[in-house]
Amino acid sequence: MLKNLGEWLAERWPVRPMLRWSLEEEIAGGSSFWYTLGACTLFTFVVQVVTGVWQLFYYVPAKDHAYDSVMYLRLQVPFGWLIHGLHYWGANAFVVLVALHAARVFVWGAYKKPRELTWLAGVALLLLVLSMTFTGALLAWDELGYWAAEVGTSIAGTVPLIGDFMERVLRGGATMEQLSLSRFFGLHVAILSGLLALFIGIHLLAFRQFRSAGPWNEEKRKRIGWFWPDQVFKDLAAVTVVLLALVALSAFVPAQISGPADPLDTTYTPKPEWNFLFLYQVLKLFKGPLEPVGTVGVPLVLALILLLLPFLDRREERNPARRVVAMAGGVVFAGFLIAFTVLGYYSHPGVSARPARPGAAPRSLPIPWPLSASAQKGEKLFLRLPCIKCHTINGVGGSVGPNLSGEAGRGRSRDWLRQQVRNAKSHFPRGPMPAFTMLTDRQVANLVDFLSSLRGAGGPARGSEPSAAGPAGGEQAPPAAGAKGPGPAASMVGDPEHGGLLFAQECRRCHGPGGAGQVLNPGSADGTVPPLKGIDPELFSKDPARFAAHIDGFIQHGSKPEGPNPALLMPAFGDTGSLTQPEIAHLEAHLLALNGVNRAQIRNAGVAPPIFFLWSVGAFGAAWLGLGGWWVRLRRRRAGALPAEP
Repeated sequence: MLKNLGEWLAERWPVRPMLRWSLEEEIAGGSSFWYTLGACTLFTFVVQVVTGVWQLFYYVPAKDHAYDSVMYLRLQVPFGWLIHGLHYWGANAFVVLVALHAARVFVWGAYKKPRELTWLAGVALLLLVLSMTFTGALLAWDELGYWAAEVGTSIAGTVPLIGDFMERVLRGGATMEQLSLSRFFGLHVAILSGLLALFIGIHLLAFRQFRSAGPWNEEKRKRIGWFWPDQVFKDLAAVTVVLLALVALSAFVPAQISGPADPLDTTYTPKPEWNFLFLYQVLKLFKGPLEPVGTVGVPLVLALILLLLPFLDRREERNPARRVVAMAGGVVFAGFLIAFTVLGYYSHPGVSARPARPGAAPRSLPIPWPLSASAQKGEKLFLRLPCIKCHTINGVGGSVGPNLSGEAGRGRSRDWLRQQVRNAKSHFPRGPMPAFTMLTDRQVANLVDFLSSLRGAGGPARGSEPSAAGPAGGEQAPPAAGAKGPGPAASMVGDPEHGGLLFAQECRRCHGPGGAGQVLNPGSADGTVPPLKGIDPELFSKDPARFAAHIDGFIQHGSKPEGPNPALLMPAFGDTGSLTQPEIAHLEAHLLALNGVNRAQIRNAGVAPPIFFLWSVGAFGAAWLGLGGWWVRLRRRRAGALPAEP
């Protein structure tokens, strides 16, 4: 039946000529595992296409649902961990394999005449792959991808003359919002993917036209090998190793969970993806009027070196030992990229639009008069946003923007201030202040209350007058946990490492190092603050979602310990806005980790990742036993040891 079907197709479609064109090729010098890098790169592209399309069945390209949809795929869809892991690690492998393939071609001198077009198509592929990783990182709308895109688009915005236009086109506005996600989604899924497939086709056609360049040694070139079955067999072996490596990484080193994107989070250090770290580090060397050298000059020079290489090195000599200048230049080129990537990985941000570490911004401002509860929230928000980096209040802050010390005396209406926060360009079109469209109406009102209270130095010291804020300079005593249900953070999957930073900043002074407790709380029934490591059994659960829901109410709404007059109360981090919902999710993930529960635990794996990897090794091992025998039989048949089958 299969034979009849093959004949039917052959009569209507050029199957046999296409197979002969693609498989029957002589290889000067014989087959080699060095030549498998191209096949591995092509295979990785196929993996990206298959897993990318599969993810589209679950992914929602909306900023309010993108992160949750990715987490649903990873944690609850059977084998979703595998699909996402293959796509994530495949993207990283794609960059590495393209770079290694280009390096192999460079060392072999295979870019020389008449293979210039093959090399140019390969360079275009490298640039497209880098663009794919840049646009793909944002799609999960997590902290890692959000700030990588924020830094990347900011770098694009520093390009002279067209930088602002480029940044707005990529972002769809002044800030990273829904339109940014939509544009990156369209670029990644449609435009760049289509261009990548096109240039892969051009690259393959150009390669088949002039075939493999073979070794540079003329004696070795006299030996002729065949693409089928020798090189195909080696390609399949290399591809199997790559696939097993991707499965192993997906099973044992899953993609980092950095939590949902949070523009207000001051504890996250923003950096681009690893393959752009070299440029990120280079930009630190060029500041002020030299900035265009880093934003345009260096990337342009690097790209031109790659593109013009076949036209600069036109000698026919391909032996690396006799191409001293070219090889030395290649070593310098690769060493530069590697060194600056490593430096960028370990460095801290040189210039940031916001505080990069806990404690980088002051915890309060020198305002010597009492503030209302709403204004106090506005003060905290002012410190958490980039505002303090640009504006000065009573001698504290930056000098880029206007001094706000006496803002209340300037006679500006609340509507004017509200509009200034939402979209400063409406008042000052050429001003540098971004539009804080991510803020809620309540947060904007808190900021306006705070700005309206800035009447300049003087007046009684803060806290010397009675305040409507209630005890301890805050709002009235927060409601006990349970008066309200869990907040949005309970359903978010946070990053426990990130939560550890927040714990040290917000919780350690009351709950002790590592949440071990033993901190005195006079006036409470227990006399101490309850520990968080070894938490109350009534709150503990092996189910991470249920555990998070149990503790979320305390973090959101606060609580008052039992006792006549406890000195320490649990603050309402969610109700007061002192922590954002993503930050609360990070904190909850850390508390779960302290008690041995993984917030990102896979709930429906299909097959446990380690078991699946062992099955894969066994399946491929069995398959290769059969393929090895098949390969030996094909070689004997080609050599004439066996008669051809009819």
